[in-house]
Amino acid sequence: MDYFLTEQQQMLKELAHKVAEEKVRPVAAKYDESHEFPWDIVKIFADLGFFGVYIPEEYGGLGGGVMDLVITVEELSRACGGIALAVAATALGAYPILMAGNDEQKKRYLPDLAEGKYLAGYCLTEPEAGSDAGAVRTRAVRDGDYYILNGTKHFITNGSVAKLYTVFASTDPSRGIRGISAFLVEDGFPGLSYGKLEDKLGIRASATSEILFQDCRVPKENLLGKEGQGFRIAMETFDRTRPGVAAQAVGIAQGALELALEYTKQRRQFGQTIASFEAIQFMLADMATQVEAARALVYQTARMIDSGAKDISRESAMCKLFASDTAMKVTTDAVQLFGGYGYMRDYPIEKYFRDAKITQIYEGTNQIQRLVIGRHLIKRGF
Repeated sequence: MDYFLTEQQQMLKELAHKVAEEKVRPVAAKYDESHEFPWDIVKIFADLGFFGVYIPEEYGGLGGGVMDLVITVEELSRACGGIALAVAATALGAYPILMAGNDEQKKRYLPDLAEGKYLAGYCLTEPEAGSDAGAVRTRAVRDGDYYILNGTKHFITNGSVAKLYTVFASTDPSRGIRGISAFLVEDGFPGLSYGKLEDKLGIRASATSEILFQDCRVPKENLLGKEGQGFRIAMETFDRTRPGVAAQAVGIAQGALELALEYTKQRRQFGQTIASFEAIQFMLADMATQVEAARALVYQTARMIDSGAKDISRESAMCKLFASDTAMKVTTDAVQLFGGYGYMRDYPIEKYFRDAKITQIYEGTNQIQRLVIGRHLIKRGF
Protein backbone atom coordinates (compact mmCIF):
# COMPACT_ATOMS: atom_id res chain seq x y z
CA MET A 1 0.00 0.00 0.00
CA ASP A 2 1.30 3.45 -0.90
CA TYR A 3 1.42 5.66 2.19
CA PHE A 4 2.72 8.71 0.32
CA LEU A 5 5.89 9.07 2.32
CA THR A 6 8.05 12.10 1.68
CA GLU A 7 11.34 11.56 -0.11
CA GLN A 8 13.20 11.86 3.21
CA GLN A 9 10.86 9.39 4.92
CA GLN A 10 11.22 6.90 2.08
CA MET A 11 15.01 7.14 2.32
CA LEU A 12 14.78 6.68 6.10
CA LYS A 13 12.56 3.62 5.65
CA GLU A 14 14.97 2.05 3.15
CA LEU A 15 17.97 2.77 5.35
CA ALA A 16 16.32 1.34 8.48
CA HIS A 17 15.24 -1.73 6.49
CA LYS A 18 18.78 -2.29 5.22
CA VAL A 19 20.25 -1.94 8.71
CA ALA A 20 17.61 -4.30 10.12
CA GLU A 21 18.43 -6.98 7.58
CA GLU A 22 22.21 -6.63 7.50
CA LYS A 23 23.05 -5.69 11.10
CA VAL A 24 20.14 -6.54 13.41
CA ARG A 25 18.73 -9.82 12.10
CA PRO A 26 22.06 -11.71 12.16
CA VAL A 27 22.55 -11.00 15.89
CA ALA A 28 18.93 -11.00 17.12
CA ALA A 29 19.01 -14.59 18.38
CA LYS A 30 22.39 -14.10 20.06
CA TYR A 31 21.24 -11.13 22.11
CA ASP A 32 17.91 -12.76 22.90
CA GLU A 33 19.76 -15.78 24.26
CA SER A 34 22.48 -13.92 26.16
CA HIS A 35 20.25 -11.11 27.45
CA GLU A 36 23.16 -8.71 26.80
CA PHE A 37 22.57 -5.13 25.78
CA PRO A 38 23.52 -4.64 22.08
CA TRP A 39 25.88 -1.70 22.39
CA ASP A 40 27.51 -2.46 19.03
CA ILE A 41 24.18 -2.16 17.23
CA VAL A 42 23.22 0.93 19.24
CA LYS A 43 26.39 2.60 17.99
CA ILE A 44 25.36 1.86 14.42
CA PHE A 45 21.95 3.40 15.10
CA ALA A 46 23.65 6.47 16.55
CA ASP A 47 26.06 6.86 13.65
CA LEU A 48 23.14 6.76 11.20
CA GLY A 49 21.14 9.36 13.10
CA PHE A 50 18.23 7.12 14.14
CA PHE A 51 18.12 8.65 17.63
CA GLY A 52 17.53 12.10 16.19
CA VAL A 53 14.87 11.46 13.56
CA TYR A 54 12.13 13.15 15.64
CA ILE A 55 14.27 15.91 17.20
CA PRO A 56 14.24 19.41 15.63
CA GLU A 57 17.24 20.45 13.55
CA GLU A 58 18.03 23.33 15.91
CA TYR A 59 18.89 20.73 18.55
CA GLY A 60 20.95 18.52 16.26
CA GLY A 61 18.18 16.21 15.05
CA LEU A 62 16.90 15.44 11.57
CA GLY A 63 13.83 17.59 12.03
CA GLY A 64 11.22 14.89 11.53
CA GLY A 65 8.42 13.97 13.88
CA VAL A 66 6.44 11.07 15.25
CA MET A 67 5.99 9.70 11.72
CA ASP A 68 9.75 9.44 11.22
CA LEU A 69 10.13 7.72 14.58
CA VAL A 70 7.34 5.29 13.68
CA ILE A 71 8.96 4.40 10.36
CA THR A 72 12.33 3.76 11.99
CA VAL A 73 11.00 1.67 14.87
CA GLU A 74 8.76 -0.40 12.60
CA GLU A 75 11.55 -1.35 10.20
CA LEU A 76 14.02 -2.21 12.98
CA SER A 77 11.37 -4.24 14.83
CA ARG A 78 10.84 -6.46 11.78
CA ALA A 79 14.22 -7.94 12.66
CA CYS A 80 14.17 -7.60 16.47
CA GLY A 81 11.66 -5.83 18.67
CA GLY A 82 14.08 -5.84 21.60
CA ILE A 83 17.00 -4.19 19.83
CA ALA A 84 14.70 -1.62 18.21
CA LEU A 85 13.53 -0.64 21.68
CA ALA A 86 16.79 1.22 22.33
CA VAL A 87 15.51 3.88 19.92
CA ALA A 88 11.85 3.83 20.99
CA ALA A 89 12.56 3.92 24.74
CA THR A 90 15.02 6.78 24.36
CA ALA A 91 12.30 8.70 22.54
CA LEU A 92 9.97 8.04 25.49
CA GLY A 93 12.55 9.58 27.82
CA ALA A 94 13.27 12.48 25.47
CA TYR A 95 9.76 13.58 24.55
CA PRO A 96 9.06 15.20 27.95
CA ILE A 97 12.03 17.49 27.28
CA LEU A 98 10.72 18.33 23.81
CA MET A 99 7.28 19.08 25.24
CA ALA A 100 7.98 20.71 28.60
CA GLY A 101 11.68 21.55 28.73
CA ASN A 102 12.87 25.13 28.80
CA ASP A 103 15.43 26.43 26.29
CA GLU A 104 18.36 25.70 28.58
CA GLN A 105 17.23 22.10 29.21
CA LYS A 106 16.64 21.47 25.51
CA LYS A 107 20.05 22.85 24.54
CA ARG A 108 21.74 20.85 27.27
CA TYR A 109 20.24 17.43 26.59
CA LEU A 110 18.63 17.15 23.16
CA PRO A 111 21.76 17.47 20.98
CA ASP A 112 23.49 14.59 22.77
CA LEU A 113 20.32 12.49 22.64
CA ALA A 114 19.97 13.23 18.93
CA GLU A 115 23.52 12.06 18.30
CA GLY A 116 22.99 8.94 20.38
CA LYS A 117 25.82 9.86 22.74
CA TYR A 118 23.71 8.37 25.49
CA LEU A 119 20.28 6.81 25.94
CA ALA A 120 17.30 8.07 27.92
CA GLY A 121 14.74 6.36 30.13
CA TYR A 122 11.28 7.16 31.48
CA CYS A 123 10.65 6.52 35.16
CA LEU A 124 6.97 6.44 36.04
CA THR A 125 6.12 2.85 37.00
CA GLU A 126 6.49 1.78 40.63
CA PRO A 127 5.61 -1.36 42.59
CA GLU A 128 2.29 0.27 43.58
CA ALA A 129 1.85 2.50 40.54
CA GLY A 130 1.39 0.65 37.28
CA SER A 131 -1.90 1.19 35.49
CA ASP A 132 -2.75 3.56 38.37
CA ALA A 133 -0.02 5.99 37.35
CA GLY A 134 -1.25 8.60 39.79
CA ALA A 135 -0.33 6.39 42.77
CA VAL A 136 3.32 7.47 42.60
CA ARG A 137 5.04 7.22 46.00
CA THR A 138 8.51 8.43 45.07
CA ARG A 139 8.94 11.72 46.91
CA ALA A 140 10.78 14.88 45.94
CA VAL A 141 11.40 17.43 48.67
CA ARG A 142 12.87 20.87 47.96
CA ASP A 143 16.11 21.55 49.86
CA GLY A 144 17.61 24.87 48.83
CA ASP A 145 18.99 24.56 45.31
CA TYR A 146 18.16 20.86 45.10
CA TYR A 147 15.28 18.40 45.24
CA ILE A 148 15.88 15.30 47.31
CA LEU A 149 14.32 12.20 45.73
CA ASN A 150 13.49 9.00 47.59
CA GLY A 151 11.70 5.98 46.16
CA THR A 152 11.85 3.06 43.76
CA LYS A 153 10.94 2.80 40.10
CA HIS A 154 10.69 -0.59 38.43
CA PHE A 155 10.30 -2.17 35.01
CA ILE A 156 12.24 0.77 33.56
CA THR A 157 13.20 0.24 29.93
CA ASN A 158 16.83 1.27 29.28
CA GLY A 159 17.27 1.11 33.05
CA SER A 160 20.96 0.90 34.00
CA VAL A 161 22.12 1.60 30.42
CA ALA A 162 20.67 5.09 29.99
CA LYS A 163 22.49 8.20 31.19
CA LEU A 164 19.42 10.41 31.52
CA TYR A 165 16.04 9.64 33.09
CA THR A 166 12.79 11.56 33.16
CA VAL A 167 11.57 10.82 36.68
CA PHE A 168 8.10 11.45 38.09
CA ALA A 169 7.86 12.07 41.83
CA SER A 170 5.37 13.61 44.22
CA THR A 171 6.29 17.05 45.52
CA ASP A 172 2.95 17.40 47.34
CA PRO A 173 1.23 14.09 48.22
CA SER A 174 -1.81 15.93 49.59
CA ARG A 175 -2.71 17.03 46.05
CA GLY A 176 -2.74 13.56 44.50
CA ILE A 177 -1.96 13.60 40.78
CA ARG A 178 -1.76 17.41 40.92
CA GLY A 179 1.17 17.06 43.28
CA ILE A 180 3.34 15.03 40.88
CA SER A 181 6.32 16.74 39.27
CA ALA A 182 8.84 15.73 36.61
CA PHE A 183 12.62 15.82 36.91
CA LEU A 184 15.63 15.19 34.67
CA VAL A 185 17.97 12.90 36.58
CA GLU A 186 21.40 12.02 35.26
CA ASP A 187 23.23 8.78 35.82
CA GLY A 188 25.87 9.59 38.42
CA PHE A 189 23.76 11.94 40.51
CA PRO A 190 24.46 11.10 44.19
CA GLY A 191 21.80 8.76 45.54
CA LEU A 192 20.84 7.12 42.22
CA SER A 193 21.50 3.39 41.93
CA TYR A 194 20.18 0.37 40.08
CA GLY A 195 18.38 -2.70 41.35
CA LYS A 196 17.98 -6.05 39.67
CA LEU A 197 18.01 -6.49 35.91
CA GLU A 198 14.74 -8.18 35.00
CA ASP A 199 14.81 -11.61 33.31
CA LYS A 200 12.02 -11.21 30.76
CA LEU A 201 9.85 -13.38 28.52
CA GLY A 202 10.64 -11.30 25.44
CA ILE A 203 12.50 -8.18 24.26
CA ARG A 204 15.48 -9.70 26.03
CA ALA A 205 17.97 -7.53 24.14
CA SER A 206 16.52 -4.54 25.97
CA ALA A 207 17.62 -3.71 29.51
CA THR A 208 14.80 -3.47 32.08
CA SER A 209 15.72 -2.72 35.68
CA GLU A 210 14.78 -1.16 38.97
CA ILE A 211 16.04 2.35 39.66
CA LEU A 212 16.53 3.35 43.27
CA PHE A 213 16.59 6.87 44.69
CA GLN A 214 18.02 7.27 48.16
CA ASP A 215 18.43 10.93 49.08
CA CYS A 216 19.19 11.55 45.41
CA ARG A 217 20.14 15.19 44.93
CA VAL A 218 18.71 16.76 41.78
CA PRO A 219 19.44 20.43 40.96
CA LYS A 220 16.32 22.59 40.95
CA GLU A 221 17.18 23.57 37.38
CA ASN A 222 16.30 19.98 36.40
CA LEU A 223 12.63 20.38 37.27
CA LEU A 224 10.61 19.97 34.06
CA GLY A 225 7.92 22.60 33.79
CA LYS A 226 6.53 23.63 37.17
CA GLU A 227 5.79 21.70 40.32
CA GLY A 228 2.54 19.79 39.98
CA GLN A 229 2.69 19.50 36.19
CA GLY A 230 4.29 16.06 36.15
CA PHE A 231 1.17 13.95 35.66
CA ARG A 232 0.05 16.09 32.73
CA ILE A 233 3.53 15.83 31.19
CA ALA A 234 3.48 12.05 31.66
CA MET A 235 0.10 11.59 29.98
CA GLU A 236 0.82 14.00 27.12
CA THR A 237 4.09 12.17 26.53
CA PHE A 238 2.21 8.89 26.15
CA ASP A 239 -0.08 10.52 23.60
CA ARG A 240 2.99 11.11 21.43
CA THR A 241 4.93 7.93 22.12
CA ARG A 242 2.23 5.25 22.05
CA PRO A 243 2.40 5.27 18.23
CA GLY A 244 6.02 4.19 18.71
CA VAL A 245 4.89 1.11 20.64
CA ALA A 246 2.28 0.53 17.94
CA ALA A 247 5.00 0.76 15.29
CA GLN A 248 7.07 -1.79 17.20
CA ALA A 249 4.02 -4.06 17.20
CA VAL A 250 3.47 -3.59 13.46
CA GLY A 251 7.12 -4.36 12.77
CA ILE A 252 7.00 -7.54 14.88
CA ALA A 253 3.80 -8.63 13.15
CA GLN A 254 5.20 -7.88 9.69
CA GLY A 255 8.38 -9.80 10.44
CA ALA A 256 6.41 -12.80 11.68
CA LEU A 257 4.14 -12.71 8.62
CA GLU A 258 7.13 -12.69 6.27
CA LEU A 259 8.70 -15.68 8.01
CA ALA A 260 5.41 -17.56 7.98
CA LEU A 261 4.83 -16.89 4.30
CA GLU A 262 8.34 -18.05 3.40
CA TYR A 263 7.97 -21.19 5.50
CA THR A 264 4.57 -22.20 4.11
CA LYS A 265 5.91 -21.94 0.56
CA GLN A 266 8.70 -24.38 1.42
CA ARG A 267 7.13 -26.84 3.86
CA ARG A 268 5.64 -29.84 2.09
CA GLN A 269 2.90 -32.14 3.38
CA PHE A 270 0.67 -34.57 1.47
CA GLY A 271 2.87 -34.11 -1.57
CA GLN A 272 2.56 -30.34 -1.90
CA THR A 273 3.57 -27.12 -0.14
CA ILE A 274 1.25 -26.21 2.71
CA ALA A 275 0.82 -22.76 1.11
CA SER A 276 -1.27 -24.46 -1.56
CA PHE A 277 -3.94 -25.41 0.98
CA GLU A 278 -6.90 -23.07 1.17
CA ALA A 279 -6.97 -23.16 4.97
CA ILE A 280 -3.38 -21.86 5.08
CA GLN A 281 -4.09 -19.19 2.48
CA PHE A 282 -7.04 -17.95 4.54
CA MET A 283 -4.81 -17.61 7.61
CA LEU A 284 -2.17 -15.72 5.64
CA ALA A 285 -4.80 -13.47 4.09
CA ASP A 286 -6.21 -12.54 7.51
CA MET A 287 -2.74 -11.93 8.91
CA ALA A 288 -1.73 -9.66 6.02
CA THR A 289 -4.99 -7.70 6.19
CA GLN A 290 -4.65 -7.18 9.93
CA VAL A 291 -1.06 -5.95 9.61
CA GLU A 292 -1.96 -3.53 6.84
CA ALA A 293 -4.93 -2.17 8.80
CA ALA A 294 -2.75 -1.67 11.88
CA ARG A 295 -0.07 0.11 9.85
CA ALA A 296 -2.64 2.44 8.29
CA LEU A 297 -4.00 3.43 11.70
CA VAL A 298 -0.53 3.97 13.14
CA TYR A 299 0.63 6.09 10.21
CA GLN A 300 -2.52 8.20 10.21
CA THR A 301 -2.23 8.80 13.95
CA ALA A 302 1.44 9.80 13.61
CA ARG A 303 0.58 12.26 10.85
CA MET A 304 -2.26 13.66 12.93
CA ILE A 305 0.13 14.31 15.82
CA ASP A 306 2.75 15.88 13.54
CA SER A 307 0.11 18.18 12.06
CA GLY A 308 -0.21 19.85 15.45
CA ALA A 309 -3.58 18.40 16.45
CA LYS A 310 -4.26 18.97 20.13
CA ASP A 311 -6.79 16.29 21.01
CA ILE A 312 -4.88 13.10 20.19
CA SER A 313 -5.43 10.83 23.21
CA ARG A 314 -8.14 8.71 21.61
CA GLU A 315 -6.32 8.07 18.35
CA SER A 316 -3.04 7.39 20.13
CA ALA A 317 -4.73 4.84 22.37
CA MET A 318 -6.54 3.27 19.41
CA CYS A 319 -3.41 2.70 17.35
CA LYS A 320 -1.51 1.22 20.30
CA LEU A 321 -4.46 -1.02 21.18
CA PHE A 322 -5.15 -2.27 17.68
CA ALA A 323 -1.54 -2.73 16.59
CA SER A 324 -0.49 -4.62 19.70
CA ASP A 325 -3.53 -6.91 19.62
CA THR A 326 -2.73 -7.49 15.95
CA ALA A 327 0.88 -8.36 16.77
CA MET A 328 -0.22 -10.93 19.32
CA LYS A 329 -2.78 -12.45 16.94
CA VAL A 330 -0.44 -12.55 13.95
CA THR A 331 2.52 -14.00 15.84
CA THR A 332 0.26 -16.65 17.41
CA ASP A 333 -0.98 -17.64 13.96
CA ALA A 334 2.59 -17.61 12.63
CA VAL A 335 3.68 -20.10 15.29
CA GLN A 336 0.69 -22.25 14.35
CA LEU A 337 1.71 -22.21 10.69
CA PHE A 338 5.16 -23.44 11.64
CA GLY A 339 3.55 -26.33 13.54
CA GLY A 340 5.88 -28.14 15.91
CA TYR A 341 8.87 -26.27 14.53
CA GLY A 342 7.28 -23.01 15.63
CA TYR A 343 7.56 -24.14 19.23
CA MET A 344 11.28 -24.78 19.01
CA ARG A 345 14.00 -22.27 19.82
CA ASP A 346 15.89 -23.42 16.72
CA TYR A 347 13.42 -21.44 14.62
CA PRO A 348 13.11 -17.64 14.97
CA ILE A 349 9.32 -17.42 14.97
CA GLU A 350 8.83 -18.18 18.68
CA LYS A 351 10.87 -15.09 19.51
CA TYR A 352 8.40 -12.89 17.61
CA PHE A 353 5.61 -14.43 19.67
CA ARG A 354 7.44 -13.65 22.91
CA ASP A 355 8.40 -10.13 21.85
CA ALA A 356 4.85 -9.26 20.78
CA LYS A 357 3.29 -9.74 24.21
CA ILE A 358 4.89 -6.73 25.87
CA THR A 359 3.32 -4.35 23.35
CA GLN A 360 -0.05 -5.09 24.95
CA ILE A 361 1.34 -4.17 28.37
CA TYR A 362 3.76 -1.26 28.50
CA GLU A 363 2.94 2.43 28.03
CA GLY A 364 -0.47 1.52 29.38
CA THR A 365 -2.04 -1.93 29.20
CA ASN A 366 -4.62 -2.43 26.50
CA GLN A 367 -7.30 -2.38 29.17
CA ILE A 368 -6.17 1.16 29.98
CA GLN A 369 -6.25 2.04 26.26
CA ARG A 370 -9.87 0.91 26.13
CA LEU A 371 -10.65 3.09 29.15
CA VAL A 372 -9.07 6.10 27.45
CA ILE A 373 -11.02 5.47 24.25
CA GLY A 374 -14.29 4.73 26.04
CA ARG A 375 -14.14 7.81 28.25
CA HIS A 376 -13.33 9.97 25.26
CA LEU A 377 -16.34 8.63 23.39
CA ILE A 378 -18.67 9.19 26.36
CA LYS A 379 -17.47 12.77 26.85
CA ARG A 380 -16.99 13.91 23.28
CA GLY A 381 -18.51 11.35 20.97
CA PHE A 382 -16.84 10.67 17.64
